[in-house]
Amino acid sequence: MDYFKRLLELLKVEREEDKQSYQRLIERSSVSERRASGLAWYPIAIRGQEMSRGDYLTVEVERTTHQDLPHQLRFGMPAVLFSNHEPKKDRVEGVISHQGGNRLKITLRTDELPEWSRDGKLGIDLLFDDNSYDEMQSALKAADSLGSSDKEGHLIKVLTGEKAPSFDQDIYPVTLPKLNPSQQRAVQQILSAQELAVVHGPPGTGKTTTLVQAVKALVKKDNRPVLVVAPSNTAVDLLSEKLSEEGLNVLRVGNPVRVSERLSALTLDSKMALHASVKDIKALKKQANEYKNMAHKYKRHFGKAERDQRKALFDEAHRIMKDVANMEQYIIDDLLTKTQVVTATLVGSNHFTVRNMKYRTVVIDEAGQALEPACWIPILKAEKVVFAGDHLQLPPTIKSEDAAKGGLSTTLLEKCVALHPESVVLLEEQYRMNEVIMGYSSKVFYEDKLKAHESVAGRVLFPGEAPLAFIDTAGCGFDEKLEGTSSTNPEEAVFLFKHLTQLAAEFAAVNPNREDFPSIAIISPYKEQINILKDQLAHTADLKPYLDKIAVNTIDSFQGQERDMVYISMTRSNAEGQIGFLSDIRRMNVAMTRARKKLVVIGDSATLSVLPFYENFIAYAEGLNAYQSAWEFSDL
Repeated sequence: MDYFKRLLELLKVEREEDKQSYQRLIERSSVSERRASGLAWYPIAIRGQEMSRGDYLTVEVERTTHQDLPHQLRFGMPAVLFSNHEPKKDRVEGVISHQGGNRLKITLRTDELPEWSRDGKLGIDLLFDDNSYDEMQSALKAADSLGSSDKEGHLIKVLTGEKAPSFDQDIYPVTLPKLNPSQQRAVQQILSAQELAVVHGPPGTGKTTTLVQAVKALVKKDNRPVLVVAPSNTAVDLLSEKLSEEGLNVLRVGNPVRVSERLSALTLDSKMALHASVKDIKALKKQANEYKNMAHKYKRHFGKAERDQRKALFDEAHRIMKDVANMEQYIIDDLLTKTQVVTATLVGSNHFTVRNMKYRTVVIDEAGQALEPACWIPILKAEKVVFAGDHLQLPPTIKSEDAAKGGLSTTLLEKCVALHPESVVLLEEQYRMNEVIMGYSSKVFYEDKLKAHESVAGRVLFPGEAPLAFIDTAGCGFDEKLEGTSSTNPEEAVFLFKHLTQLAAEFAAVNPNREDFPSIAIISPYKEQINILKDQLAHTADLKPYLDKIAVNTIDSFQGQERDMVYISMTRSNAEGQIGFLSDIRRMNVAMTRARKKLVVIGDSATLSVLPFYENFIAYAEGLNAYQSAWEFSDL
């Protein structure tokens, strides 16, 4: 099918761009820079080692300094163990097989630690993740060849628009008292769909709650395991935890990022450790390691007899490890027969332990942020797919502009919403925002169908405080500046904190209890403006007592989160009316819908009004008496 050939071409362009930008980053950076950008642990200490599948060696390491630095080292990522003695030469590659806290296990492509691991300081570097691209590429090729078959290709034909989806009208209606009417409709749609159902979940509408009840109902109806996947580990963790709380037997494939006891109990490692046969495996592994250690006692200068003895010991160790692998597979198979829900990331759904499993239904959450080629990995294991997400929030991150323009940034969720509107159910009731904060977003993006639940519709910071403010900086001389390739507006940042300081004082006068102080997000679409805002916050003495309540970051980093109060620094202010990527209104939809009780947008109406979206927003604010000029605050 041309459909998949096109996707394969776009994926190839994206892979090349991703690889080159990674290469540039690595070649230009020192180990301390790589550590700072989350791509390396250095220095590390080796805390243990054991033989693992395929005669590889698994080494447990711990980072001994810089333990508070965030990092990107995750389960399943390719990585390399290196020595700072000769990092170009002294290195051995492997895959991260476990990561938790400041420890990780790396399975190395060798059966013993090299001599150099005793010299110099050791570190772990992330390698370029070819594996994810390989998995995506294989899935697209498989979908392409299956697409022509009538039986196996049926779902593929529906998703690519060649066939219409069908629904079983005879399904008995479910009554789920925990859910509101639109959530119930979504569950009903999921149960009756034969190939495709889409849950469109705008901000705050309880998408996760709905999915959990739907999965529970699917397990009951089909009596078969359901695969639940999402592009991010955080989303997989959240779903795994909620599904487990509902009493389902959940298997979390891969490593949870949120290391809670409940979550780690759901992983394969934990479940295997509790299995009756695990004692035998431990004894065999110990025996194999003893044989290997005996073999290593024969050093380099030895004759034929020693060489034969060494080989015999290694052979025995390998034979035992084969038995271990067979026993481990037996335990895995046994655990899978009891599993009701398998949860994983999109690529993680092809992990060797569950690679050959087939499912009646696959649920893809956060589908609005999922790269289409990655979605095909789990879809090929299913007869039916459920997408949940919001294509009117942020799309997936694409590194290559050419690939994005060519269509890689259009998700499968978006395509299915356009092709098969009959499969879509919109969740209409939201539980996050004051109805005034919700109103503009609902009108522009959701056909004015959203309604605020009565528990949140009138929520405000304190009695008498308005939920929305647009503060217009036009004519104040707050001109944007260019820092590298990013726009900044220092005067706007100064003004924002003066405004926040005044509001904080008003709140404290009404409620002096520091514990009750609202949570605040200060966001801007521009990275350099974020740096200026962070710096400004650090120097605002009156806000010092509340620093733990205030977060400053880009819009993208707040997707999926919420705060009592949100400030948006629009940043752009110029005579030419250039607004750059402020024109991505989906990004603004995310920004404006993070706030529960108060939203403050600060920007230059003259610059912003070149786009009808902002012109209409300003009119919306005026209609609610929520428009103010920055001039009104001249005494700030």
